[in-house]
Amino acid sequence: MDPLTTALTKIDALHSEDPNKLTDTNIPYELHYAEKMTSYLYKHTPNPSPVLQLAIRAQHLKRWEVPRGTYPDGKIGYYSWRTAVARRQAEIAMKVCLESGIGEAEAERVGRLIRKEGLKGGEDAEAQILEDVACLVFLDDQFEKFQENYDDNKVVDILTKTLKKMSERGKELAMGLKMEGRPHELVTRAVNGA
Repeated sequence: MDPLTTALTKIDALHSEDPNKLTDTNIPYELHYAEKMTSYLYKHTPNPSPVLQLAIRAQHLKRWEVPRGTYPDGKIGYYSWRTAVARRQAEIAMKVCLESGIGEAEAERVGRLIRKEGLKGGEDAEAQILEDVACLVFLDDQFEKFQENYDDNKVVDILTKTLKKMSERGKELAMGLKMEGRPHELVTRAVNGA
């Protein structure tokens, strides 16, 4: 196998270790998430670079090993956790890349993308694509359950912030997602306010 295929196969093997399974299919959740990320990557960008393919596939690599509950509640705890797991995921992905024959510069770039370096200010177009794809997967795969836990105004606020992080291409894809009922109404409110 070529280094890209080898690395992607090893990443998926690590995802398959996730003890959290989807109830309807028994697929490890992180493998499901990685497959969704890859699917949305190709909807967003038909010919992504190998480095972007790796970063997208490894974005939540072994995240289940550091649960959100291991950090304090609240915004500071959340951001501390998110930064720590991104760093950890990047390190694991870089190691997999190097072991698979990916060059050092490319492996380091995968790590920077997973840590979302260069996202602010639009410095890095591939970091923006990764952010768009992560937002699309959230909206498609996690939003319906997420929105059940908050009142309308809180959800609209979160959605508005999410949409502001997305490129025009990302927003275009988000508007094409099929949603019904309350989720659709909340997304529509956020779009009109974003």
